Amino acid sequence: MLGKIVDVIVDRPLGSKHPEFDMIYPVNYGYVEGIFAGDGEEQDAYILGVNEPVDKFCGNLIAIIHRLNDNEDKWVVAPEGMHFTKESIIKQLYFQEQYFESEILMQ
Repeated sequence: MLGKIVDVIVDRPLGSKHPEFDMIYPVNYGYVEGIFAGDGEEQDAYILGVNEPVDKFCGNLIAIIHRLNDNEDKWVVAPEGMHFTKESIIKQLYFQEQYFESEILMQ
């Protein structure tokens, strides 16, 4: 799936509060409809490179965060042609991924 264009429905826009935890989302976060993750729910996706809240986004799947101590992976989606290093991805998603042991898969 890496390198594919996907549509993300955003249910936690940039600046919104997590429904259960004391956390504000510094990026847009949502899911890819019709693709299911290891937890049985639709595939979660972070959106990087979009600095305003959005309801939906069509972009390039640039990375997969493979969680080693969880049953689901997270996708990282960005505007076509925009690239991020692993270090940049880790830094931007630390707010949530700090709680998991993971590896980042990229093309």
